[in-house]
Amino acid sequence: MSELVLREDASGAATLTLNRPEKLNALTKEMFEALNQHLDAIARETRTVGLIILRGAGGNFSAGYDMTEVLSYVGAHAKPHFNSEVIDKVSDMPQPVISAVQGHCSTGALELAMAADLIVASESAQFSDAYARWGLTPIWGLSLRLPHRVGRAKASEMMFSCRSYSGAQAHDMHLANFCFRDGEFEAELGRLATDILANSWYANQVSKRALIESDGLSLRESHTLEIFKNDGLAPDAAKRISKFFRAGGTRRP
Repeated sequence: MSELVLREDASGAATLTLNRPEKLNALTKEMFEALNQHLDAIARETRTVGLIILRGAGGNFSAGYDMTEVLSYVGAHAKPHFNSEVIDKVSDMPQPVISAVQGHCSTGALELAMAADLIVASESAQFSDAYARWGLTPIWGLSLRLPHRVGRAKASEMMFSCRSYSGAQAHDMHLANFCFRDGEFEAELGRLATDILANSWYANQVSKRALIESDGLSLRESHTLEIFKNDGLAPDAAKRISKFFRAGGTRRP
């Protein structure tokens, strides 16, 4: 049996690929368990991994939770909320996370994709929340993360209609941060990864932690948190600032 989640490391990026292409990468408890193991390992590798890219094999992100397991979901794992915990772990990873979405990204897969910091979509991607079509309800955070990204009105539209939305539509509603043409998707995803990895990994991780900890706080509370829990300059700050001055101070630091 092939690995259900593949890991590939290159230039500081760890790519995790959902690997059931024959089933459109439909999610299973075993896939969540494999993903969880990878996430635990990468969380300890903040000095060697500066970015995580989550994607699917075979041109699809994921068609959602495997329907053959849905009816037995309650007894599918010793911890009934295990899948939710794994999705929360994606959200709470110390490194920035990108969901690279091509093809199908439906329902449970949409919940997984939204746990990332950024969503990058191909033009032909198809996003949908089809829970209501099957008489199911979201339990992995969709009812929280979707309106947080797109606003309550658009979230209501997606949830009640069960319609599919293209990558371009997802970008227009701010569900996706970027939408790239299918033929340019890999190259543009690579450029974005390069841009992120070129910055201080330490600073990115501190900024992400601040975003997580300040979520839901008032502006005053967030500012207080930023001032009094600030982690200070990155270890490579002096080197980066010196490089700025060597360039004549004409470029942004």
